[in-house]
Amino acid sequence: KAIAVKQEKLREYRRILQLEHDKIRRLTAISADGRKTVELDQTTQGRLSRMDALQVQEMALEQERRRGIEVQRIEAALLRIDSGEFGYCTSCGDDIEPKRLANDPAVPLCLTCAQR
Repeated sequence: KAIAVKQEKLREYRRILQLEHDKIRRLTAISADGRKTVELDQTTQGRLSRMDALQVQEMALEQERRRGIEVQRIEAALLRIDSGEFGYCTSCGDDIEPKRLANDPAVPLCLTCAQR
């Protein structure tokens, strides 16, 4: 295989991925209260307040689920950098388009495979 991504570009992608990873981890820590179990005791709050709290909790849990998926994508990209596989499609092995990597360094597939 030809060198798909030059070393200086790899360092830049690693930096971008690590910054995004750190940002997501901070958001996870900041939003922990929103994911806590909702108190269903009717003596402490009304029915509508409980419904609102449950809805807010569900949204926070979904946001955390999505952050978890993004963390997995980022960590997989960092592993591809470490193993020398970064910049190659994980499906067909061809080079991932540079513009595609520039837009999202965690992208694992070339455009052709992503469209399948």
